[in-house]
Amino acid sequence: MWRFLLFLSALLLWGEDRALAKVEVTLVNRTPVIIEEVYTHQGSIFLALDDVLPALGLSGQWDSSARLYQISTPYGKISVVPGNSSIRLGSQVMTLPQAPRFIDGRLRVDESFVREYLPALLGLSVTYRNLDPQEPPPAPEADSLDLFFARLLEKKGLAPEATIGKVVIDPGHGGDDPGSIGLNGSTEKDVVLEIARQLEKQIKMKLGAERVRLTRDSDYALTLEQRLQPVGEADVAALLQLHAQAASHPETHGLYLFVRPREETRGVSQPAAQGGSMRLAEALRGALTGAGFAVAGILPAPLLPLGRGDLPSVLVELGYLTNADDFERLTRPEEQTRLIQALFEGLKTFVESR
Repeated sequence: MWRFLLFLSALLLWGEDRALAKVEVTLVNRTPVIIEEVYTHQGSIFLALDDVLPALGLSGQWDSSARLYQISTPYGKISVVPGNSSIRLGSQVMTLPQAPRFIDGRLRVDESFVREYLPALLGLSVTYRNLDPQEPPPAPEADSLDLFFARLLEKKGLAPEATIGKVVIDPGHGGDDPGSIGLNGSTEKDVVLEIARQLEKQIKMKLGAERVRLTRDSDYALTLEQRLQPVGEADVAALLQLHAQAASHPETHGLYLFVRPREETRGVSQPAAQGGSMRLAEALRGALTGAGFAVAGILPAPLLPLGRGDLPSVLVELGYLTNADDFERLTRPEEQTRLIQALFEGLKTFVESR
């Protein structure tokens, strides 16, 4: 079990201090806007939404009753929920590498939201520059970090005594990061941890205790390296990441499966449809549908832990904690058991077919 040491906590708190950097955001045919209030958190740059949106010709405001930020766009509203990595515009859903968070009383987003995700959702042409890249606390080069996780997420050979591969289950969030907040004050971190524990128990009882690993088994935070460490072990067959969502409208509901857009091994890339992640997602969808659960879709997600590599990996958004039916499915013991059994059957089908 990994836990943050006191000195590391101090470093992380220091990492949220205002950096001396400036960034420039430019929309085509508009005057560049320089944003000076730049913060860092765990090596990532965070910018206030209230600073970013005017630079992109957009507007938004904080809804204190719903506890979310609404961005007004020509195509509808985008809801940004603190602690929730998922953003949605109509039927389009994207998962951010870093959840939005409050720092010094303002809601801030990771710079990738400005560079990649918002432009992709709205079809914008945005130029983003860090005008003072040496000032923020040092972070690994993006390409090196990506390649490191790509190597972690490459398939390893089975150990000689193994007949089927090992499954790594990653319950999202934890510690001071609650994730989404739902009905009755429920938190994503607690709901997905309970489901992960029960799924782990099923695998241990029916496939063997050595066939499963949890990234966390209690309520504590993990760095990305710690979260992915079990994936680097030999004979890992699959990575299953468990999450839940929240929305401003209680009728929003659904179970989604996310896979990486492309499978890649040491520079050789192929479409997601031809890789193991899609086969795992299809096995899960088959089992879930067979058990009576509607799967809203299998969607590509440019999320770092799913980004590069060819280890079969699926991020499961189990439902919306703000929707009464989804909430019951995720928290009522009888419904929870049905969901866990379906996830187990999908995993079993996949690992035994390798």
